[in-house]
This record gives sequence, structure tokens and C-alpha cells, in this order.
Amino acid sequence: METKGGFYITQIKQLQDRIFEQLLQEHNIEISGGQGRILFILWKTDHLTISQISEKTSLAKNTVSAVVDGMVRKGIIERKVNPQNRRQAIVSLTDYAKSLQSRYEQVSQKMNLLFYQGFSQEEQQQFEQYLNRILDTLTGYLRADKDEKSKEVSP
Repeated sequence: METKGGFYITQIKQLQDRIFEQLLQEHNIEISGGQGRILFILWKTDHLTISQISEKTSLAKNTVSAVVDGMVRKGIIERKVNPQNRRQAIVSLTDYAKSLQSRYEQVSQKMNLLFYQGFSQEEQQQFEQYLNRILDTLTGYLRADKDEKSKEVSP
């Protein structure tokens, strides 16, 4: 049996990104999708480390670092040394980033309405449960793979 779930997910992600970027521009929000993912996490819990943001967004740490660097240069967020661990940086929202939250949430709501157009509430819940199962499976696979590799390296 041929399955196309991964192919569909990839296509949906690409189209969703394009439409979301277009909606952000229409609402005069000048941030990229990656920046939006980081802001979304920080709006929920401000003052996080790069590792925490990476874990919550499923973005690689080096990707988060690069995106955060650009956001710091634009004055969207700030990065300060963690007083408890000087090797760690804490990423925080600026007043500008806080001012974007309500407009960004409006765009997100518009995207959600488009995304689930024609779905019943039950279908939405079922769909998200299936996606969550796939996410759990893939996350578990990566953790197991990482654990296995660390065993191979350990003396």
C-alpha cells in the first residue's frame, strides 16, 4: 500500500508558510515564520534559554541561535547572560515584541479558520490526535537514536 502522509504534510507546511507570511504582511507584521515560532513560545513563557526555545519549537539549537541573532539585531527580542550560569543566555521579549502579540494572534486565528475550513469540531480533534501520535513517534525515535549513539561513544 502506497502512503502519502509525509508528502501531504510537507506540501501543507509549505503552503501554510506562504499563506501565513502573506497574512503577516497584510497586517504589517514584519517577522518571518521562524521568528514567529520563537515569539509564540516567548509570549507563553518569557525569559528562556536557546535550549528551551529549541525544545519547544522543535528547531535545531543552531537554527534558534541564528534566528535569535537576527531578532536581537532588529530589536524584537533581547539576549542577556544568565546570572546563574554565565555560559548561558536568556532570551526575552522587548516592548516591541509584546506589542505585536495581539495582531499576531489575529493572524494565527485567521490561519486556523482557513486550515480547518469544512471540518467539524470532532474531525479537528481527531486530526490533531493523529498528528500528535505521529509527533510523539518521531520525537521518541530521535531520542532513542540519540541515546543509542551516546552509548556507542561512551567508554
